[in-house]
Amino acid sequence: MTWKDLPAGARDCLERLTAAGFAAYPVGGCVRDLLLGRAPGDVDVCTAARPERVMELFPNAVPTGIQYGTVTVPTPDGPVEVTTFRREGGYADGRHPDAVTFDAGLTEDLSRRDFTVNAMALAPDGAVVDPFGGQRDLEGQVIRCVGDPDRRFSEDALRMLRGVRFAAQLGFSIEPETWAAMGRNAPLTAKVSRERIKAEMEKTLLSPRPQRIAAMVQAGLLDHLHPMPKGPELDALAELAGLPPTKEARWRGFCALTGFPITALPVERALRRGVERPELAVIPALALSGRDLMALGLRGPAISAAQKRLALHVLEHPEDNTAPRLRELLGKSSEG
Repeated sequence: MTWKDLPAGARDCLERLTAAGFAAYPVGGCVRDLLLGRAPGDVDVCTAARPERVMELFPNAVPTGIQYGTVTVPTPDGPVEVTTFRREGGYADGRHPDAVTFDAGLTEDLSRRDFTVNAMALAPDGAVVDPFGGQRDLEGQVIRCVGDPDRRFSEDALRMLRGVRFAAQLGFSIEPETWAAMGRNAPLTAKVSRERIKAEMEKTLLSPRPQRIAAMVQAGLLDHLHPMPKGPELDALAELAGLPPTKEARWRGFCALTGFPITALPVERALRRGVERPELAVIPALALSGRDLMALGLRGPAISAAQKRLALHVLEHPEDNTAPRLRELLGKSSEG
C-alpha cells in the first residue's frame, strides 16, 4: 500500500508539498479505506506547511477553514483538504476549537482525531503511522475513541453521531467505554446543528445496516429533537434493512417505527412530502386511474380517498398493483 494507490490529484498535492520541503501525509478515512481494501473516496492530507504556504503552493486553493489550518485544493479527481499539523485549545461551543496553533508534529496531530480507525497516516515509503492502534481496531472491527472518550465527545459532540454512522457503514461494534461515554455525553448533541445531525442520520439510514440507527436512539443522542422509547421497541428497526435503500423509504420507515417527526430536521420539501404523504408518488402509477375509479361508480372525494387507500396498500405490497387486485381491494367485482 503506497501513495500510488491514491487518486492522481491527491498524489500531486502530496508530492508538491514534499518537494517544497514539507512533511505531508494522507490521513484519516482514506488510509482506513486502503487498509480495508477499498478504493479511497475523499482524500485528506495533513502537512507541516502552514496554511498560507499551502495557498502559495496551490494558487487555486480555497481557504475553506484557514483559521483552523485547512484549505481545499481542487483537483481533477475531486477536492483534497490540506490541513496543517495543529494543536487545539478548548472547545467552548462543543463543536470547534477556540484556538489552534501550528506547532505540532504528526503524532500530536493524530491524537486530536475522533476514532482510532481514523487516526492513521500513510508515510511516503508505504509505512502506516498508527500510534493509537487503528490497525488493531480495524482487525477487531471496533469503533474506539482516541484517548479519553469523554474528552473527545465534549470537544465535539458530532463525533458521537459519526461513531454510530461508522459502525453502521463498516459493520463494526462500538467499544464499551466509547459506548458508555456516548450515553453520558448525549445531551451535548443539542449543540450540533440540525443540518449535521440530519446528514449523519441519513448516512446511517442509507448504509448497509440502517437498523444500527437504533444506537443513536438508545444512547439518547436524538432526545433533544424528540424523545423515543429505548427498550425492546427498538427491535422493530430491524425492518429498515428490508426497505429500498432510498432516502424516502428509509426515512419513512424510521419515522413510522419510532414516531420521530421528520419536521424536527431541516429536510428538503420533496423528502418531507415523501415521508408525510408517501401515497402522492404512487397514485400516478396505480393500475386503476381516476377515470377507472369513476367507471366503478366513485365520485369526487371518494375517488381521492380510494386512491390514497390503494396507494398506501401498494407501498407495502407492490405486487398487488394490478387492476383486478385493486378492484378486489375496493370491494368491487373484476367486471366493475
